[in-house]
Amino acid sequence: MDFRKPRRDEPEINLIPFIDVLLVVLIFLMVTTTFNRLTALDLTLPTASTQPLAQKPQEVVVAVAADGRYAINQRVVDGRSVEALAAELRGATQNLSQPVVIISADATAAHQSVINVLDAARRAGLSRLTFASQSGDPR
Repeated sequence: MDFRKPRRDEPEINLIPFIDVLLVVLIFLMVTTTFNRLTALDLTLPTASTQPLAQKPQEVVVAVAADGRYAINQRVVDGRSVEALAAELRGATQNLSQPVVIISADATAAHQSVINVLDAARRAGLSRLTFASQSGDPR
């Protein structure tokens, strides 16, 4: 009679299945990867002058309030229609050779109010438009 305890094998981690799974994942990633070729255009960029402007641009500021009212150069416009705004823009820019319309809209103003300013500028024949923005944290 053999009263000795049976000898147990030491547990071990079999790495072969783990390596097989990693190899399959690697092959999957290689097959599904798309390689993008980045193309570049040869551009000649304009240079900026650091000299001050000889004359100030002819600006017309259109303010759009949160409730949809308009003001041109700090003068409130009567009416909220596109036609009334276009007439006021024509009047404000009639003595200017190349006016620049600056749209300064309240952050809570309806988008349609800003679109009305764009339509009015188009009807008034004004093509040079820009938007005013705040710099930094508005709080």
